[in-house]
Amino acid sequence: MDQRKFKYSPILYLVAFIVALGGLLSGFDTGVISGALLFIKDEWHLSDYLQGILVSSTLVGATIGAVLNGYLADLFGRKKILIFTAVLFFAGSIFCAAAADINILILSRFIVGFAIGIVTFATPLYLSEISPEKIRGTLVSLFQLAITIGILFSYLVNAGFSNVQYGWRWMLLFGIFPAIILGTGMLFMSDTPRWLVKTGRDDEAKKAFQRIEPEIDADSEISEIKKILKDENTDKKFEFKKWMAAPLLLGIGLMFCQQWTGINTIIYYAPTILKIAGFNSNSSAIWATVGIGVVNCLMTFIAIFLSDKAGRKPLLYAGLCGMAVCLFILGSAFQFQNELGSSLKWFCLFASMFYIAFFSFSLGPIILLLVSEIFPLKFRGLGMSISTMSNFLFNFTVTLSFLPLINKISESYTFYLYGIIAVICIFYVYFMVPETRGISLETIEKNWKEGVPPRKF
Repeated sequence: MDQRKFKYSPILYLVAFIVALGGLLSGFDTGVISGALLFIKDEWHLSDYLQGILVSSTLVGATIGAVLNGYLADLFGRKKILIFTAVLFFAGSIFCAAAADINILILSRFIVGFAIGIVTFATPLYLSEISPEKIRGTLVSLFQLAITIGILFSYLVNAGFSNVQYGWRWMLLFGIFPAIILGTGMLFMSDTPRWLVKTGRDDEAKKAFQRIEPEIDADSEISEIKKILKDENTDKKFEFKKWMAAPLLLGIGLMFCQQWTGINTIIYYAPTILKIAGFNSNSSAIWATVGIGVVNCLMTFIAIFLSDKAGRKPLLYAGLCGMAVCLFILGSAFQFQNELGSSLKWFCLFASMFYIAFFSFSLGPIILLLVSEIFPLKFRGLGMSISTMSNFLFNFTVTLSFLPLINKISESYTFYLYGIIAVICIFYVYFMVPETRGISLETIEKNWKEGVPPRKF
């Protein structure tokens, strides 16, 4: 297999592009609330508590979606789940835009969140299962790039409607457009070869392999997948084995690192933070946030180009170190805001931009890539589902606690807390995270079974 010439069909990249649009939807609906919240809060006079409930309602839905999606993706296939997700995004966006009161809006955001929970799992899973190991990091990282493009798109939409009456309704409605593109595109896609083999559809799997990699020995690939499944397939009932605990705990731990270093306090509350720091109007704070979105999008390309060259762990080290420094700078800026005066808003803006830059080539794409790689095929759907669920639970706790935290212990100590967690995560990556660059999914599974320590993969 290693001697094969890796020449891939353009269809592989087309499929990856269309599937990655699931990330654009997730990013849009994650980022759009940051600007809309400023206007919804003023129109309906929301307390900090209700603001937190509105933002985190999406995460409650996402958590439930993450619980169910592993089972549903294994039962119905990756393709049908992604089409279903596009329909949910479409409907949820319309309900949000038409909401008559805060309760209906919270329920509508819950529906959107349910879709986010599914797509955050199903898209990396689909991409990892169609990707040859030599370019798997690049293709799976497209999902994170699409998320950042979606976030930037949402910030631009927010800015465009910031001076329009009922502009927040138009902001939330715009989610229908990427939903239409994803749903329509997926109608023309096949399911992943690995899922097709798992469900006994070998002929379809062979055609799918050959479409994405014409020179592949499809029969050999199918045999290798069947060999991995052989033991489990003798028993219809799934059995959790002791060695599976290691990748499962790793998946949860990686999601903790991604969320509790504070990323979504910036994504969800950037305009709010910038207004606290000194930007005078909703519109100016939202336009400043667009700069954060641009950096977020551009820096993700580093992961796309380097994840299969430099490896996963070096990017995580670089990102976590940079994020920790930026978080301590943010904390210090708020602690010495009297001395900084009007310069505070610029310190906060640029520290946020650099923080996002470091996240965008490390914890953003690399964590999702690792989680799509580390689970055995028989356990992949459930393992990724549990990891995704934990991601949204951690996201929920961070998002709901952020405004109360800055009111209780101040902005400075809140950011110091996230910075300390980032430092701890550096050591976690060193001791507990395997380097998966250039290793096939089947070899990764074999290493877990044989008890190979993560540092020696």
